[in-house]
Amino acid sequence: MKKRKVHQNNPVRIPLIPGRFLAAWVIIAVLLVMGPSESFSARNIAEAPASFSHLVKIANPSVVNISTVKIIKEEREGPMPFGPNDPMRDFFERYFEGQIPKKYKQTSLGTGFIIDQKGFILTNNHVVEQTDEIRVRTADGKEFSAKIVGRDPMTDLALIRIKSDTPFIPLILGDSNRLEVGDWVVAIGNPFGLGNTVTAGIVSAKYRQIGAGAYDNFIQTDTPINLGNSGGPLLNTDGEVIGINTAIFSQSGGSVGIGFAIPINMVKELLPQLKKGKVIRGWIGVTIQKVTPELKDKLNLQDEKGALVSDVDSRGPADESGIKRGDVIVSFDDKPIRESRELPYIVASTPVGKTVFVEVIRNREKMRAEVRVGEFKIEEEYQPESKAQPSFGMTLQEITPELAQQYDLAETSGLIVVNVESNSPAAEADLRSGDIILEVDHIPVKSITAFNRKIQQYKKGDTILFLINREGSTLFLTLTISG
Repeated sequence: MKKRKVHQNNPVRIPLIPGRFLAAWVIIAVLLVMGPSESFSARNIAEAPASFSHLVKIANPSVVNISTVKIIKEEREGPMPFGPNDPMRDFFERYFEGQIPKKYKQTSLGTGFIIDQKGFILTNNHVVEQTDEIRVRTADGKEFSAKIVGRDPMTDLALIRIKSDTPFIPLILGDSNRLEVGDWVVAIGNPFGLGNTVTAGIVSAKYRQIGAGAYDNFIQTDTPINLGNSGGPLLNTDGEVIGINTAIFSQSGGSVGIGFAIPINMVKELLPQLKKGKVIRGWIGVTIQKVTPELKDKLNLQDEKGALVSDVDSRGPADESGIKRGDVIVSFDDKPIRESRELPYIVASTPVGKTVFVEVIRNREKMRAEVRVGEFKIEEEYQPESKAQPSFGMTLQEITPELAQQYDLAETSGLIVVNVESNSPAAEADLRSGDIILEVDHIPVKSITAFNRKIQQYKKGDTILFLINREGSTLFLTLTISG
């Protein structure tokens, strides 16, 4: 063992303490060392819940399991289009005996929670959209048929309702703005269809953007959230709802400790409109992007604050007010825009028809414009569809997370090609059974409705660019419309 060197020129001097004072010195030292530590530990133990059982007893009766049914209809029967190694072959052999059915049911599961005694239930839009039947099971085992009251695809929110002669027990909606990173939170949901399941964790981050849409503002939590938890409540230690569990980050389909919830304050702002059946948003007709350090230097800006206008819709409110591409919006309706992600939400929350002042920086000079806020139009309507029209000689089906996990598909959402007719435009484009369509001309498509709406823009002779996933690899294919 290597001996430690002692530097004699700088000796450590230890003062001698008389024996009769030694005990007193030891006691004082212990108090000085242990006092603050004991106080800190006691405070931590007081703040960390010993159990969530009381909270669960209060909240559990208000959390419901949601099951949906969608009727898939096909125009004809035919031989099974899958090869011997295709992951969809087992699915069709088991349930449809090798034939494409004329009609079959597609089911999915999710979670929701009651928000008033009349039976209004909040959940995710993706849980209930494009369904033919919605069933709700409460914690006491009772089942109800539910109807959609209102839904908002932009924030993935939906309001449904069940009716009963006896009042329902609602959850209290809290204040997500008071939530702090590190706070304890509890999730109750229906993972994998097991029924109400409770998990706990902490808030990992706030204001997360995950690419889900223009209004990304998620609470991130390490609370275990799995398939089927969508639409369930995220609760604080007072039993108040502070978020709606919506998405997870996972490469396996299971929880890895990265979950995302919609802040309940955003939900409360939209709730009156959801009860009326439609969410109306403000719109000014600009496309924006973040001001990066590189863009700041190139545009000679003083800082990186604001939202850079990358495009302006022709004849939109911003265009009519004189806002141009390259302007940096730094204030909207007297509200400062520090980051680009703040602008879409502020504009959307502004009443339609209101005239507001917008401050922009153009050529290093601050300018002010008056903009009359218009209404944001959502093209997609609630119209369940099962087959793309016009047909390119292929049959499509929407992928559910459960289907993706069961058959080890490369994607958990999107459209899978289940049949391709020989000598059809799809066959000539080399589209094959099992291909997963991700984009149509650079536009992501997640549903049959979105696919149909997109391809209706084309006419005979046009060429469409598809981005597909084939056995885990992405590639582009072109399809020419022949008639």
